[in-house]
Parts: sequence; structure tokens; C-alpha cells
Amino acid sequence: MHTKLLALLCALTTVTACSASGPGEPNPELAPRGTTMTTVKPSRQDLTNKVSLTGKVTMNPMFGLVAPVAGQVRFLDVKAPSGTPAKPTRVANIWANGTATPVEVPAGAVPGARLVDDKATVTAGMPIFSAKHAAYGIVADVAGDQAYKITDSLAEVTAQIKNGPGPFACAVLGTIAALPAGTVPETPTPTEQKPPPSGPPTPPGPPAEQQKPTEPTGLRVVCTPPADVKMVNGAAATVELITGKATGVLVVPVEAVAGTQGKGKVDVLKDGQRQTTEVVLGLTDGKVVEVKSGLTGDEELAVPGPNLPEAQQEPGRPTGP
Repeated sequence: MHTKLLALLCALTTVTACSASGPGEPNPELAPRGTTMTTVKPSRQDLTNKVSLTGKVTMNPMFGLVAPVAGQVRFLDVKAPSGTPAKPTRVANIWANGTATPVEVPAGAVPGARLVDDKATVTAGMPIFSAKHAAYGIVADVAGDQAYKITDSLAEVTAQIKNGPGPFACAVLGTIAALPAGTVPETPTPTEQKPPPSGPPTPPGPPAEQQKPTEPTGLRVVCTPPADVKMVNGAAATVELITGKATGVLVVPVEAVAGTQGKGKVDVLKDGQRQTTEVVLGLTDGKVVEVKSGLTGDEELAVPGPNLPEAQQEPGRPTGP
């Protein structure tokens, strides 16, 4: 009797083990993390970096001026103009090594407000002053994840008005960087003049026109169309930015790279083993990315590329809310 019961228990245990996977066994339909699905080799091709943005026609758009060099900013006292300036308006100088580099609002634009304090130390490319273009422009918002794909020195910008004119070249104004709230220097309150030896006192004159502080903006591109293009305020537009072109450069698929700007990493396969290698990246069109250095072009790369390391938890810091 005992022998039969033992045999029956062994049979049930065997069936159960074959019909269910243990809690630690991987799902056979999913490959383990880090598994090489395929391989690629670098290739050479021409590359154009394009970014397409959604914008609209805007009257008197605000844009930002940046410091041309690093140094100390010294603002000038700029009076509010009575009309649209026909010449550039100098608003500040950047002092570095005893040399002053001017900062000017271009002709056709009205000076706005200061974005940093007077005598502040600034870096090259930092927004320091705002201005208002006194005509139609096209404003396109830039998402945060697109910021590093776009530079201030845009190679080409074209715009297309929805159901309207275009495509046409669009001249970029200022910087794409987000602008903080601008401030204007306080205007002294006019005081009553002392009376001359004979005659009544002179009443105070009318207060000077006060400039209004400017509102902050997000990341955006502001550009102006040719003079012969008809604009309608609020009309939808598409803005295409070409931020760079390269000929015959070494490229790899974006799936093979960890990172998209500056420095990145790829996994080079040698004898079936992954060896993570650092590379310097350049332009990308969203499908492939330029490799400026780190590869010769003869390597075999694993796809997908290396996994970024997970953030380490600080000792004593809770992991949840």
C-alpha cells in the first residue's frame, strides 16, 4: 500500500512540474534584457539634420538678444522710441579683457527689457535683453526634448502658411532659448522746479512714458517672412529648420547608440561578446546618427545598443512617496 501511494505522489509531482514554469523562469516569448537582436556595421552617407515645428503668424513677436561673448554686461539707458527705429539701437556692452562688445537691437525692432541685472557676469549665448519686432512674424514653440537638436546658428529656415503662401525663406530673430521675465529700470519721478527770483513756480512736467516689463516665454523660434508675403494674424504655419548638413560622414542607426547628442556609447561585438565603446556624436536625422570619432567603420555593432545604468539610490532615502 505504501509503495502504491508513493508512486502516485511521484507521478502527480512530475505532471505539475511539467505543466507550470517556476517563478524565476523567464517568459519564453520575451528575450532577456540586453539580448542582441541583430547586428549592424557603420556606413557612410550624406546627412541633413531637419526639425519640423508647428507655429503661427503673430503680430509684434518678442525675441531675445544674447551676449555675443562672455564677460560683464553694462546696460545703457535706452529711452522708449516714439516710432519704429530705422537703425539698430545699442542697449548694452559686454566688457571682457578691457574690450567692449556691443549688443544691439536690430532696425525694425523696439527695445524691450533687461533679462539679467546690470554688471552681471554672463556667458556667451546667454539671453540678456528682449526686443519686439514691429511687424508680422512667425512663432513656433520648441519642445524641451528638441532643444539640443536646434542651435542659434540655423543653416536654413523655411516656412509654409497653412492653405496660404509658401514655402519661403524665413529669417530667424534672436535666440531660441526661453526668456525669463524682463525688467526695466525705474524712471525718476519728476520733481517740482524751484521758482525763479521773480515769477510763480514751474509745475512738474508730465511723467515720462513707462516701459512695461516683458512676460517670460518658453523655447521658441521667431522668424520673419519676405516683405512680399501676405500675412494674416493667427494663421497656422509649419516651420522647417535645417540645423546642419554633412557629406560622406560615418553613421550608425540610432537604435545602436545610447545617447543622441555630444557623447554616446555603442556595443562593439568581438568574439560574440559586447564591449561598450564611447563615441562622439554629430548630426542626426532621427534614423541614423553621425559618429565623429570612436569608430573606424569596420566594427560590428549590437542592436539594441547599451543600456544606460540605473540611478543609484542614496542610503537612507525612501524609494516611494
